[in-house]
Amino acid sequence: MLFRSFVTFSALFASAVFAQDATFSTRSLTPETALMAAKAALEKCRKDGYQVTVAVVDRSGLTQVLLRDRFAGAHTIDIAPNKAWTAVSFRIPTAALAIETQAGKPMSAIRSHPRVFAAGGGLVIEAGGSVLGGIGVSGAPGGEADDECAKAGIKAIGDAIEF
Repeated sequence: MLFRSFVTFSALFASAVFAQDATFSTRSLTPETALMAAKAALEKCRKDGYQVTVAVVDRSGLTQVLLRDRFAGAHTIDIAPNKAWTAVSFRIPTAALAIETQAGKPMSAIRSHPRVFAAGGGLVIEAGGSVLGGIGVSGAPGGEADDECAKAGIKAIGDAIEF
């Protein structure tokens, strides 16, 4: 009898715990916020004299915004979203991933995935301990310059995404 009561209690407790953890909520960038970040990144690059493409992706890596400046190279349309996708997928800036995936390192095989872009210019957009998306910039002379533009995009939405 005591065993049966314990089993019943355990089943009810497990059901209650499972029911509480059966779903979860996520936060996402609105299209307007994603566009604000992309515009700020594009403006930073323009100010610095660079013609770039900027992509903002959601937390799943799906493109929300893609802005290409007038003279940004044709290749930047593919690279910017891939940088953003890589950053959000691996939850790491693409410049850091570039270091961790160099030849001879344990994670070097990651570079063989068709969408992985291990060079500067891709950053994770985070707030309140949650990943909201990623931003990728392509077209400035080097990953460090792309990174600076991406940082400007995140800074522009900082107050809007903090919670």
